[in-house]
Amino acid sequence: MEGAVVRSYYISNHDQINPKTIGFDVENIENFTINGNGASFIFHGSMLPIAVTNCKDIELKNFAVDFVNPHIAQVKILENDTTNKMIIYEPADWVKYRIDSNRLVVYGDHWEHTPVRGIGFEEKTRRIIFNTGDIALGTKNIAEIEPGVIKAPWDDPKLIPGSVVAMRGSGRPAPGIFLEKCVDTRLKNITVHYAEGMGLLAQNCDHVLLDGFKVALKGNDDPRYYTTQADATHFSGCKGLIEIKNGLFENMMDDAINVHGTYLKIMEKLNNRTVKARYMHHQSWGFEWGYPGDTVQFLRASTLDNIGLPNCIYTIQPLDTQTFFGVREFEIIFTDTLDPVIRKEGNFGIENLSWTPHVIFSHNIIRNNRARGALFSTPRKTLVENNVFDHTSGSAILLNPK
Repeated sequence: MEGAVVRSYYISNHDQINPKTIGFDVENIENFTINGNGASFIFHGSMLPIAVTNCKDIELKNFAVDFVNPHIAQVKILENDTTNKMIIYEPADWVKYRIDSNRLVVYGDHWEHTPVRGIGFEEKTRRIIFNTGDIALGTKNIAEIEPGVIKAPWDDPKLIPGSVVAMRGSGRPAPGIFLEKCVDTRLKNITVHYAEGMGLLAQNCDHVLLDGFKVALKGNDDPRYYTTQADATHFSGCKGLIEIKNGLFENMMDDAINVHGTYLKIMEKLNNRTVKARYMHHQSWGFEWGYPGDTVQFLRASTLDNIGLPNCIYTIQPLDTQTFFGVREFEIIFTDTLDPVIRKEGNFGIENLSWTPHVIFSHNIIRNNRARGALFSTPRKTLVENNVFDHTSGSAILLNPK
């Protein structure tokens, strides 16, 4: 980590903790290719491995991303005394841990935490244990009964001896690859073995192609049972065509793909053309939301039903910051008078229709992951074809056009 770039980024659906340490920081370039020629980039500590911002016609290809010491603590169940509700387990060889006040603490370079939830895998198949989701953990009131072996009060009869549990914290510091305000970006033959958040997060981008992009284990002999802390791929507030093909997405802690925008909530109607609006999600704020000329749709916040007529942004300004960097609240003046249904005392949101993408998701394999397979929340055409969904925890495909 010494000598790495340190800078601040506000990244959708991640913890807004700044500054971040960055491995490769690429910005403000055009017509450029980064070819790893099969290299594996191995990162230490807590980092944002790759950031690509304000670029056009960029191609990234032929490399892998991994970490020496992931934040997920993998343990194997040795014994399960269901009568006395006690489990004996052993952390994997690479997991660094200590016991503080009878509590499990896992740590690495400049980070530490006590895991708060986990995902259980079958030993031989690496599939998530049938009929389980996030599971409670035995990380408190524990005792090390011999070096590398821990006994814990833990009541879960489904964790038979041999089961493997990926113990997780609650944080999402950074994705493996971050794209922001880029046009015509192509990622080919890239594999993310682990990331602290999403495998890839793209926000406010126009046209993104993923061809042969993988979030995957390192083959059948990989001792790990997990990949990324969250989604394999995630697209927030993008437009143009998002195309993902020939991919493999396995053993991640969330969806293979999630495509959505970010609503603003109307906090105050200032006059018949002007509102004060705010980001509300605790992990989605700090970045630009819209531009003059963008078309927006209003909705009822409680139901997400569209209401009134679309309108266009005339001007948009940050209210709580000098620039849009780090912004939470905006003043937006619209081209036309607001629809009468948008009342001062109402509970309304705004969606930016101009920054919604078409999606093609084809010839991918999705397997053995927590949550859903593929989640799409865009009003534009979405094509999902010739994919294999194998043992996803939730819905294979979830469409939420609102």
